Amino acid sequence: MNNWIHSWRAAVRIARRDAWRFKGRSFLVLAMIALPILGVSAADLTLRTSELSTEERMARTLGAADARIIDPDYGGVPIFQHPVEETSTPVGDYENKPWPEGRTDVTKSFPAGSTVLTDSTGMGKVRTAHGILQTEIRELKADDPMARGILSLQDGRFPQKADEVAATTHFLESSGLGIGSTVAARGLDREYRIVGSYELPNDLKADQLNALPGTFLGPLGKALDAAGMSSTGTSTTHLLALPRSGGSDGFTWNMVKDANAKGVMVMSRAVALDPPADSDVPMFQQDGWGNYGNSAAADAAALAAAGTVVGLAMLEICLLAGPAFAVGARRSRRQLGLVGANGGDRRHIRAIVLAGGLVIGAVAAVVGTVLGLILAFALQPVLEESFGQRFGAFDVRPLELLGIGLLAVLTGLLAAVVPAVTASRQTVLASLTGRRGVRRSNRVLPLVGLAAVLLGGAIALYGSVVSDQFIIVAGGSALAELGVVAMTPALVGLFGRTGRWLPLSPRLALRDAVRNRGRTAPAVAAVLAAVAGTVAVATYQASDDAQQRAAYEARLPHGAVSVVVTEGGGRDVPAVSDAVQKNLPVDVRVDVNRIVVGKATCEMYGDAEGCGRHEVVIPVANQCPLWVYQPDGSDASDKYTKAERRKLAQDWRCKETPSSAYTESGLVIADAKLLKVLEIDDPAAEKALAEGRVVTFARTMVDAKGKLGIRLITDIDKADAAMAKGQEPPGRIASFDTYQAASGTESYGLAGIVPPAAAKAAGITTVPFGTYFSTDRMPSTEQRQKLDDELSKTGANAELHVEEGFVSKGSIVLLALTVFAGLITIGAAGIATGLAQADAEADLKTLAAVGAPPRVRRTLSGFQCGVVAVMGVLLGSAAGVLPAIGLRLTERRQQMSWYETALDLGGLVDMPHVPIIIPWTTLAALLVAVPLGAALLAAAVTRSRGALARRAAT
Repeated sequence: MNNWIHSWRAAVRIARRDAWRFKGRSFLVLAMIALPILGVSAADLTLRTSELSTEERMARTLGAADARIIDPDYGGVPIFQHPVEETSTPVGDYENKPWPEGRTDVTKSFPAGSTVLTDSTGMGKVRTAHGILQTEIRELKADDPMARGILSLQDGRFPQKADEVAATTHFLESSGLGIGSTVAARGLDREYRIVGSYELPNDLKADQLNALPGTFLGPLGKALDAAGMSSTGTSTTHLLALPRSGGSDGFTWNMVKDANAKGVMVMSRAVALDPPADSDVPMFQQDGWGNYGNSAAADAAALAAAGTVVGLAMLEICLLAGPAFAVGARRSRRQLGLVGANGGDRRHIRAIVLAGGLVIGAVAAVVGTVLGLILAFALQPVLEESFGQRFGAFDVRPLELLGIGLLAVLTGLLAAVVPAVTASRQTVLASLTGRRGVRRSNRVLPLVGLAAVLLGGAIALYGSVVSDQFIIVAGGSALAELGVVAMTPALVGLFGRTGRWLPLSPRLALRDAVRNRGRTAPAVAAVLAAVAGTVAVATYQASDDAQQRAAYEARLPHGAVSVVVTEGGGRDVPAVSDAVQKNLPVDVRVDVNRIVVGKATCEMYGDAEGCGRHEVVIPVANQCPLWVYQPDGSDASDKYTKAERRKLAQDWRCKETPSSAYTESGLVIADAKLLKVLEIDDPAAEKALAEGRVVTFARTMVDAKGKLGIRLITDIDKADAAMAKGQEPPGRIASFDTYQAASGTESYGLAGIVPPAAAKAAGITTVPFGTYFSTDRMPSTEQRQKLDDELSKTGANAELHVEEGFVSKGSIVLLALTVFAGLITIGAAGIATGLAQADAEADLKTLAAVGAPPRVRRTLSGFQCGVVAVMGVLLGSAAGVLPAIGLRLTERRQQMSWYETALDLGGLVDMPHVPIIIPWTTLAALLVAVPLGAALLAAAVTRSRGALARRAAT
């Protein structure tokens, strides 16, 4: 035992001295191992710090209070509630009874002697330096000790008077205001002075104003009600602190259940810190409820995914670091030979090489962990701003960091295993004389790799053609990729046969790569693995992008603009439309109205008192048989067989359904200029509108006589009752002559256009709805910003849409993947080039001795780097396309299965379009730009002249 310890101690000393002696190579390997450790440790620290403890979460929710009392709006009926989450449900079965609703008197749940603090929130449109900003208004006495921790004061103070407010820092940034400025809400003449800024720790991007209770929301609500505008939607909860006398344990779970019996929900600090057993939670005892945590299967899947990522990272590092240890062992072969000449056996030589991996791995663990700590601490403010919430206390978990550090040590040891075994097999004579001997390639490994490729390809093919399981395709593709990695040495040898047609420098580089497969093959395999993953994801992403592009439904022609206002009876439409015309490059403008029934100020769907609605009367002969109302409430499609449902799904009555993308009926009131904006070139339609006829885009709306009927429903309750009985709803029907547009005309969601004169003649009330514009060119970002400012000044709730067409979100992903693969490729090729230069220094000196010009050294380095990059990229591209195609084929089978099932059930769905797109741009960048860039970079950083060497002593 002591001998083993002494031999390893000597081996570590020799390895440490050797690492310090060759600092460049040691730093290269250390960086390769330390960088992943840095990333993993920084990610671990960031994740743990971002996870709030229960105490921190309660401090942000309850402040210093014991509980928050919440009205669930169930009208005071008893409830079940979750002990920790804000979830509740009324007690009892309400399947055939009205769902309970209404306010609850929460004061009856306040324990005697408790201190209560009201917390109310609502929404309001606040005037700012730029216009109007939709803002949350919170009435809470924030400087009360009970509220400490809910709002975090940044500057100034919290309000202490009725005409003072504090604002979040994000509100001040968005509004252009500051401390000392005044704000006023739309509809309220009263102004408030901003006296401080604060932030919400859980929502740094919130636009919120804080005021004293009763000073903002109450007056604003009264002003909005008087103006007939929508209310603030105020909600109120109560913070509660129990009396401290008598050794109070806080708001216990029994107290929470007592409050639940009174219809009140309670968020308790004591319960959150010490949750009750599931058996003591009434909610969990009900059917359909349970304390659902992470299942064992989900945990196993997450653990498997994490293990896979860690395993791939270690494999990548070993592939890159292994050749460095191999070259180091060859450079130290005389030293290792002396060890053997002085009585050392093979295990001592293995120990010395392995100790090199141990030393560098240990140093990499320390360096990576320390840098990870610094990086996580430095990036925390940036990440908090990015995620929009403050993290908890900086959480360092020594055991986790120790485990990550041990991973670095293990990686260093694994990377040195093969070089250690190779060095121990070399004879003492060969080590002392510097001869490498005759080395034969392993003939078994390529055969194993070929078998893995064939088996993996067969599994992936089975998964994509026969099975619907993605995991089968992924597993088969991974097996095939590992097979390609195993075949890499043999494939490198095949690449060497192309050297006969190359000039001198690339031929020397290629032959050197083939001759030294021990360092070339792992580097090529590392590039292969990185490129294969990138190509697989890029191919899948490009295919999914094409699928989304095909499924995209434009709301308007490209470059067209629409703005609609559905509130206030359209009184703000003229101002809004003028603002759009003023700021955008408008070509054609057409004002559009909508139909209202009842009061002229009715909102879009007539849900206010005194408002009705309208609908298009679909002739019985045009109704889809699958959707006909059944008096017994059953589904009409149940009467048909699967074959009949499939046939009816292709019936024009079921396929050409009227759209209601804009108004409740899909009809708008406009003239022929709307056809120009929608780019509908139909002179007959223009003539029909001029003659007072309705232009329709769905055949189902028109009866056999060419008439369209619009039912005007004044009493919604009676209409709903009649429809429930299968009867026609009561209401006057206005009839119009129509012109049916050609089948397939793109109407962008409109069901029809009613001429203003025809609507007036039929006695239909209309109000402004919005405006459509065609533009000379696509509006610029500056124009959009100016328009947004103008619209905010109008104070209208306008919906603006500029049709930009399909905007791909995957382009950024593809770019990031290409850059990532490029960096890995350049890094791996650069490592291989550096090792090649160190390993082939004698050859370079021989070239200089025989008269080769200085540029040969630089050119040779560039081609050595380019050769590795080209081989890795070619093999990786071929290996990466397979899994992507397999996954897309599997997805196509799944979607076709869902499509067939939907047809059997009578659903009207489009046939799925699942294309397979090869990202040629990404492949071209990988195949051409990356190897070329790697070669030029290697040539640029290589010195043309090497140092002269004296003759070695014999």
